[in-house]
Amino acid sequence: MTGSTPNQIIVFGATGYAGGLAVDALVRRGLRPVLAARSEHKLAPLAAEHCGLEYRVADVSDPTGMQALIGPGDVLVTGVGPFERVGWVAAEAAARSGAHYVDSTGEIGIVRELHSRHDVRARETGSVMLPAFGYDYVPGVLAGALAAEQGGAATGSIDIGYFATGLLWKGLSQGTRKTVAVGMTLPITGYRNGALANRRAAQEIERFTVRGVARNAILASGTEVLQLPARYPRLRQVRVFNGWFPELARPMQAASLLATTLSRSPLGRRVLDGALTRMAGPPGGPDAAERAKTRGLAVAIARASSGKVLAEVEVEGPSPYTVTAELMAMAAHRLALGLGHTPGVVGPIDGLGADEFPAACAEIGLARV
Repeated sequence: MTGSTPNQIIVFGATGYAGGLAVDALVRRGLRPVLAARSEHKLAPLAAEHCGLEYRVADVSDPTGMQALIGPGDVLVTGVGPFERVGWVAAEAAARSGAHYVDSTGEIGIVRELHSRHDVRARETGSVMLPAFGYDYVPGVLAGALAAEQGGAATGSIDIGYFATGLLWKGLSQGTRKTVAVGMTLPITGYRNGALANRRAAQEIERFTVRGVARNAILASGTEVLQLPARYPRLRQVRVFNGWFPELARPMQAASLLATTLSRSPLGRRVLDGALTRMAGPPGGPDAAERAKTRGLAVAIARASSGKVLAEVEVEGPSPYTVTAELMAMAAHRLALGLGHTPGVVGPIDGLGADEFPAACAEIGLARV
């Protein structure tokens, strides 16, 4: 799908790592997004690099400036995080103005809170809001939906595991390192016995078969626990696991327990803050050559209430960062063309349409193996 669109696409945080990749993906589609960030010093050369794209200076903490960026039917794409700290103003501006919204957050807490704060207003203004529309957590939603459909009416639970090929730790961005590290200290949201409930990160370890090989994965957060039960009410349990580092599953389980314990006291939090700062590493992320060495996979297992396996689905795509950029660009293009299905703070299936969603993912190289 290429060509011009009737509404503007604005990339907020265009000078950052995730935003820059989204700009590249949009330009490859023949689009000319508007670049936005707080530093004109960085925006001007980036705009020139892409043959004179329009750019605007805006700050994440300025509601008036954010509101001025967008109008009804426009699309706001944002990679500015951590979203739970700085993402609220941009999302509210979209919901109030009737602009569509796509972000790359991996933080399930903000997805739940965005729904609570802005779903009603977004439906009133016609805004389709797609938070967490990237590697976190579209591949798992796709794999889980395919497994639920294949498993049929007997499906009572779905387990989803995220895996990757290549030397992933060397190819992680600073933002991802921070998210992984901080995530070990926070409770994760799961769906059990038909209700949402918090658990400790890495509290459980599950084994998945990935490309014919058994691999461990630790319990992790994922918006699949919000979106799949809403789509398939028969589900009684949805769990999400991260298997990026299967050989470290047991040590990470112990580290999560230690981090959770330390976070309960002021001294412990200071110790954790120092450790997390050191783990984050330098700004930026992997370049194109490094991203090409990595593939992302999501595995979904559908089971009956008896525990019998009804379906196993494996979805594969390019590097997590490439997938995120391409997914955001694809969604932004469709929304700008008026192809969004359901206004409100919604998941990818409702936002793009149940029939269109798998094909839209395949368009960017994310598909069932």
